[in-house]
Amino acid sequence: MMKYIFAVMLALWSITAVQAQRMLPKQKGLEVNAGMLSKEVSDNYYLNLTLTVNGKNGNYWIWGAEYTHQLSDYRDVRIPLETYTVEVGYSLQLLGDARKTITLNAGLTAAGGYETINRSNAMLPDGSTILDKDNFVFGTGGRLTLEAYLSDRFVLLLQGRTKVLWGTDLKQFRPSAGMGLRFNF
Repeated sequence: MMKYIFAVMLALWSITAVQAQRMLPKQKGLEVNAGMLSKEVSDNYYLNLTLTVNGKNGNYWIWGAEYTHQLSDYRDVRIPLETYTVEVGYSLQLLGDARKTITLNAGLTAAGGYETINRSNAMLPDGSTILDKDNFVFGTGGRLTLEAYLSDRFVLLLQGRTKVLWGTDLKQFRPSAGMGLRFNF
């Protein structure tokens, strides 16, 4: 009887040990991020949807799509500046505790996409013409992410990010800060 109790206890212990493993190689995660580009969050924000695939030692691949919305003031008109980008990159774990409850990661990405100014309408209501054109943009991005595991599947993310884009008529250097949630499956 004692060996059956021991076998059941060992089986239960192994099940809980498997559930407690985090950042397994080839494990995928889907994260949703939102953040601000400047002090006025309601006008200047980004939304990001990212797929991550874990590698070894807490590192992971990044595949993402992002929408950025900004408003620029011109007299009494607010001109929308929108950017749609896709990113591919890699993130390295810099610091983390043994149980991987909290980790600090740094990532580098390649980005490309399209930006539109005033939704491709060059004429303003007062008769002025916007000389800047809609453009395809490309560049690189970096991010520093503090990740806190809420459970084995859900991760809270705090991010500081920047992008440097070429081919743009707008700001080339674009810093941002935000937060997100990742679901690992």
